[in-house]
Amino acid sequence: MKTALVTGGSRGIGKAIAQKLAETSNVAVGYSNSKEQAVEVVNSIQANGGNAIAVQIDVTDNESVEKCFELIEKELSSVEILVNNAGITKDNIFPRLKQDDWDSVIDTNLTGSFRASQRAIKGMMKNKWGRIVFISSVAGISGNMGQSNYAASKAGMIGLAKTISKELGSRNITSNVIAPGYIDTDMTSFLNDEQKEDIIGQLSIKRVGKPEDIANMVSFLCSDESEYITGQVFPVDGGLTT
Repeated sequence: MKTALVTGGSRGIGKAIAQKLAETSNVAVGYSNSKEQAVEVVNSIQANGGNAIAVQIDVTDNESVEKCFELIEKELSSVEILVNNAGITKDNIFPRLKQDDWDSVIDTNLTGSFRASQRAIKGMMKNKWGRIVFISSVAGISGNMGQSNYAASKAGMIGLAKTISKELGSRNITSNVIAPGYIDTDMTSFLNDEQKEDIIGQLSIKRVGKPEDIANMVSFLCSDESEYITGQVFPVDGGLTT
């Protein structure tokens, strides 16, 4: 059985991804600060017959990333599936955006994905098999008001993923991107009913997305059935970007 690491796996989209991947893989549920929530995810996986562990990983710190992978390799096996899901937002309109807020979002969302991917690739190259999935955003495709730092980080993930796909495809390692639209998670919980209705009005499928919608796509891209798909960006957004 292959081993998957889901960064930011303690809640929301990451939680749904971890639970879905646990149907076919060992899963390391990565968390930064939310240990209790990560343990709850692990318990839910184990209750359904899966195998999972909780692992702390701060993707902004090289030492933390290394320790995380070493623990996974000790407790499970080398990481053959990596889902780069850890991310933060620090929104403000561009003229008022502080450089610290720019730097922290880029470092977590984009550079954090670089750190985790580069470390994971070591084992994938030895095994001559790997799946890397980047959880980007429609903001990385179209931009979004008040989110220049977030949109830039998510657009950067697309360029990173495409380049990895070109460099490592010959090693049977695929690298793809999922760009979620409006998904019902803590990151969108600030929206009021009127704002949600306005969003739904822009969609072809008239509902806000669920974390499971993203998890289902991740599961496919991490399977053997997706072996001829790499370097692609898949909006999962109910038709928002069509």
